[in-house]
Amino acid sequence: MRPAITHATVSIGELLYNYLGKFSRRALFRPEFSLLLIDGLGYNSVCLKMKFVDKLLTASRKNRSLLCIGLDPDPERLPVKDVFEFNRAIIDATADLVCAYKPNLAFYEAMGIRGMQILKKTVAYIPREIPVIGDAKRGDIGNTAVAYAKALFGYFKFDAVTVNPYLGYDSIEPFLDYKNKGVFILCRTSNTSASDFQDLVDNFGMKFYQSVALRASEWNTGSNIGLVVGATYPDELKAIRQMCPDMPLLVPGIGAQGGDLELSIKHGTDSHGEKAIIVAARQVLYASRGPDYAQAARAVALELRSKINRIRGV
Repeated sequence: MRPAITHATVSIGELLYNYLGKFSRRALFRPEFSLLLIDGLGYNSVCLKMKFVDKLLTASRKNRSLLCIGLDPDPERLPVKDVFEFNRAIIDATADLVCAYKPNLAFYEAMGIRGMQILKKTVAYIPREIPVIGDAKRGDIGNTAVAYAKALFGYFKFDAVTVNPYLGYDSIEPFLDYKNKGVFILCRTSNTSASDFQDLVDNFGMKFYQSVALRASEWNTGSNIGLVVGATYPDELKAIRQMCPDMPLLVPGIGAQGGDLELSIKHGTDSHGEKAIIVAARQVLYASRGPDYAQAARAVALELRSKINRIRGV
């Protein structure tokens, strides 16, 4: 008689690796971390629904990395014609050096339907233990936000996305309803004109970006919110980390935009030297225009990871 199958839900990501190390018999690893353990006495199906932060920390610790590579392909700058082949080569060359990948949807949308197909293939190709952040910057009224969330989390299968808080809580709530997914709210962006609105002072004497950080803390009842804070504004990054000591921070702008890497690490990491996701895109992707582009990308990514680890002392 076949033994009964029992189910349990676990939210702590590292438990997956404990299981893989503990059991010497057959284990089946699935995308959502469903694990089938065959112990000789019976079958136990343990469904592990890993929260985004757990998945991020697991990948970060395994690869000793805070580096996130932005997969933002510009067909006019690629050394090969096949965009997916380019992405695949970059992923193959760097998957052991990163804590996450971040495709920016604009680059794929610009290619039309073919670009959307490439994006979906790219997300599916990334190793399942590495979180993928869909840089979509979505923000719209509630029912439209529901559709955006369904597309990004349900169809494209992103582990996290970026959203725009300008319309308020009801534009973000549909994303937060996906409890195991990450939601990065734009807070202090890396562009030069960020101050046009983000430095405006409200009736309580707080700048707009500070109000966003404060509201994000209040909304973070499911522990699945993070903030986007540019490396080009290290003082603001420091202030936001003090306001949100435990949140993951997505930190773009260390490459072509000229952000300070050392200050980004010192001000962006939490008390454990973690939860800062340092984004690099163009400097990695376009390290070479020749046939060695993947090897060149790996060399740049390796150097960046080494610099980051030296700064944080690991």
